[in-house]
Amino acid sequence: MGTGFLLTDPKQIKILRYAVGLTIASVLASGIAWPLSFLLPVLSAVFLALPLPKLTLSQGLRNMRDSLFAFAVGYIFTLFILPFPVIFVPLLALALFFTYYHLNRGGSFWLVLMLLVCLLLMPMLARIDEGLAIGVAFGLVTSSWLTLAMLWLSHYIVPDPPGTPGLPARPGFQSAYSAPAAELAMKSTIVVLPIAILFIANNWTSQILVMIFAAIFTLSPDLAKGKEAGINSIKSTLTGGAVAFVVYWALVAVPEYHFLLLLMFFVSLGFGTAIYSATPIAKYLPSAMVAMIILVNSSLGAGADFSEKFVLRVLLISVATIYVVVALKVLDAFWPNKIVVSSKL
Repeated sequence: MGTGFLLTDPKQIKILRYAVGLTIASVLASGIAWPLSFLLPVLSAVFLALPLPKLTLSQGLRNMRDSLFAFAVGYIFTLFILPFPVIFVPLLALALFFTYYHLNRGGSFWLVLMLLVCLLLMPMLARIDEGLAIGVAFGLVTSSWLTLAMLWLSHYIVPDPPGTPGLPARPGFQSAYSAPAAELAMKSTIVVLPIAILFIANNWTSQILVMIFAAIFTLSPDLAKGKEAGINSIKSTLTGGAVAFVVYWALVAVPEYHFLLLLMFFVSLGFGTAIYSATPIAKYLPSAMVAMIILVNSSLGAGADFSEKFVLRVLLISVATIYVVVALKVLDAFWPNKIVVSSKL
């Protein structure tokens, strides 16, 4: 039996589950360090922040299948399309559009996240070595499957109270054409594509975590809806950088594995409390946690030079945040009026 039976407040249960799950994920990723192990705490941070009940077996298996599908799509782009840039760029734009379009029509968030990571990550690694891209992609699938196991484990250790309803059925995937979904997907694609081309063309593999953050950040809510939303998004990113700075130097002062466990638990507990609070910035804090994990992970690797790279990564992540927010607002402001589509289409 898990520890959640000691709690009856659903909010406290979610906060504790968030802290426990992220702590276990971070400790496992740091201790075993398989290729792309940082994705385990990153993906765990994304999904544990969502107010979702425990996955059923069929839902978990479907997400595992979606991970393999995303890997296959990334593999095809890397092996057969990447060598031809004239074809690669428009096809990448098309793939990104349909990925966002799938999400906006009520599709699987897990599948969309996996597709974004594979489409952006594998081509970058392939420019170094094709075998490296395929090998690391195995680590990607491993991290995604372990994330699902981590979600199950977190719910087992900190379960919901008896009688909590399961994950509701999807509101329904819109198989027919949806003009609003297409418009949102087009805006997201226009914003993300330049970042992807810039990183892939210049082979900025040392900053690959920044592009992963930008891809995840584009899925955040309401980025283009008002000045306050944009400011809160930027605040959350800077908050993640500030916490990462403190966490890094704490680990430098006490480089012990058990201290990492305690530190991650209390940091995750603090973030979880803020995420499930009623403050306006709460829904943007999961991005701050993702930024913190990425910054700390990239600074603790073998040969990492914190003094030279940390500030650069904070700057790049902040610039990516500002770029996404401003670009979406500009697109929203200058986007042409709605086109009346014939009902026959």
